Amino acid sequence: MAELTVQQITETGGAATYVSANGEGDTADNNGNMFLHIKNGGGGSITVTITALTTSVDSGMYGDLTKANASIAVASEGEAFIGGFAPAAFNDGNGEIAITYSGVTSVTIAALYV
Repeated sequence: MAELTVQQITETGGAATYVSANGEGDTADNNGNMFLHIKNGGGGSITVTITALTTSVDSGMYGDLTKANASIAVASEGEAFIGGFAPAAFNDGNGEIAITYSGVTSVTIAALYV
């Protein structure tokens, strides 16, 4: 697994830097406001999955919320956004999320936050 550098989007703008998706998966620091932008330049659809580490999150006055893995299909030659991720459900002990891919050929990703 490779750790993605989380990039801030500011009021002055900027350009995101994309890296190749790692076949063994990636990780990224998550503060709850982070999201992922995935670009699939490959010939087939892929699925990107963010693993939920717990299936029940205490949401305070609303009680427990059930959480599942977050996933999104990205069409061939397509792009997709996914996020934010509730830290209580998705973060590991290091404050990171785990990202896996059903395929990585011509797939790039950027981790972003505002």
